[in-house]
Amino acid sequence: MSRKSAGPDVRDLARLRRVRDRIDREYARPLDVEALARGIGVSAGHLSRQFRAAYGESPYSYLMTRRIERAMALLRRGDLSVTEVCFAVGCSSLGTFSTRFAELVGVPPSVYRSEAARATVGMPSCVVKQVTRPVRKPVRRPVPDVVREVVPEVVRNREAPQEGRG
Repeated sequence: MSRKSAGPDVRDLARLRRVRDRIDREYARPLDVEALARGIGVSAGHLSRQFRAAYGESPYSYLMTRRIERAMALLRRGDLSVTEVCFAVGCSSLGTFSTRFAELVGVPPSVYRSEAARATVGMPSCVVKQVTRPVRKPVRRPVPDVVREVVPEVVRNREAPQEGRG
């Protein structure tokens, strides 16, 4: 069996894990695939292919998911504006941040900020993390009944089919 068809070997997986750990640590810094690839001594294309094979998404998608996940936590706190949160998580464009946020979360960051904090009051942090984790795929997670009762508008926006999107 050739190395290409066998998938990433142990050394490749260790390097990919270092890339993923770096993204997790430095999500708020300017990161691009070329810089991440240079850090482990491979080309950007090779890194992207291997990362997708190992983790099911590109390094950029993983980075944006981490940024949005952190943004969700900051918005739930309620003490920062959407613009402040955008820059705090490493995004340089409010428009791109808002678009990506709405794609992953199902509602714009301003709506999430005003309604999501109330929805998670009293929940253990481990449950909040699971319930509020951004979803990259178009498949929507079922919304827990406790959230459905507290924030019906957020639930309606998440469960309604997105018209005009393909």
